[in-house]
Amino acid sequence: MRFLCIVKATPESEKGTLPSEKLLSEMGKFNEEMARAGVMLAGEGLQPSSKGARINFKGNQRTVTDGPFSETKELIAGFWIWKCKDMAEAIAWVKRCPNPMPGEDSDLEIRPVFEMEDFGDAMPQELRDRENEILRGIAPDRTN
Repeated sequence: MRFLCIVKATPESEKGTLPSEKLLSEMGKFNEEMARAGVMLAGEGLQPSSKGARINFKGNQRTVTDGPFSETKELIAGFWIWKCKDMAEAIAWVKRCPNPMPGEDSDLEIRPVFEMEDFGDAMPQELRDRENEILRGIAPDRTN
């Protein structure tokens, strides 16, 4: 199973405060451990919402709103994509993670990623084949 582990933003991360060298080192070790275990597929930090935009969809209309966005608790400061056998394993990895926001309360959220099998009969074989074709160009290791 794949999981998206979301690092929630904090007021400090939204200011654009960069992590300390100590935290970068601790996170680097954690990432290295996950990579060696075959768990970490991807992971990145995100710039503050002040450098982003939101696009609202209403029918065929698109409305763009530039950041920053006010509800820090709803924002994301970074993410990982992990491959774990189940939610329990993903939770076990999170419990080993250094606090991503030292000196602040912080949250990590884990969400399973939909796999093609999860769609059952709602996704005909033709669409599955097309999706696999697209993924082979983007992430060849996902289509084996």
